[in-house]
Amino acid sequence: MDTKEKILQAALRLFAKDGYEGVSVRKIAEKLGITKGALYKHYKNKQDIFDSIVNRMEEIDAKRTKEFNSLIGNLNSQEQLTKQQIINGIKQFSIANFKYWTEDEFAANFRKILTLEQYRNPQMAKLLNKYLTNGVIKNAQVIMARIFVGTKYEHKDTNILALNYFGPIYLLMGLYDQSEDKASIEKAVVTHIDYFMESFG
Repeated sequence: MDTKEKILQAALRLFAKDGYEGVSVRKIAEKLGITKGALYKHYKNKQDIFDSIVNRMEEIDAKRTKEFNSLIGNLNSQEQLTKQQIINGIKQFSIANFKYWTEDEFAANFRKILTLEQYRNPQMAKLLNKYLTNGVIKNAQVIMARIFVGTKYEHKDTNILALNYFGPIYLLMGLYDQSEDKASIEKAVVTHIDYFMESFG
């Protein structure tokens, strides 16, 4: 890992722990045992570091969006899929998404930064909305509309259904961070998904 990447990773961890506003360039440099001057050879300032974190996240998100679109494309084009196959695909994707935002160090720390800063930094609030609240709800609406085609729930409010589906999963992400028994939280995610799908079966 080169120095520039080490700076990025150290800053990410510190931002996730102390918040963006609570971390100075000096603190990042001290964490790495380098001088501020050495840090400035790689990044102009703290905002430049954060912008690089966001750019990295956008690259990762573009890949994950492609995977999501592929899933939706499969649901829409392969009419031979049974409802159970559709539900299983959505379940697998949802569990993978939960694990990504809680177990992947980069993604988990990025989520924590946004959560900490959302009420004092409009940029952070917008990013949280994009990646973990409204953005996810919009994706979930697409899924809900697909699941309930041809059922008595076909004309229900997909926004509310999406909130009912994703809300507990988002809450469980926060619980996962604080829990010593992370396996029980992961199990709760699976149980929630099963209960939700069964209630509309």
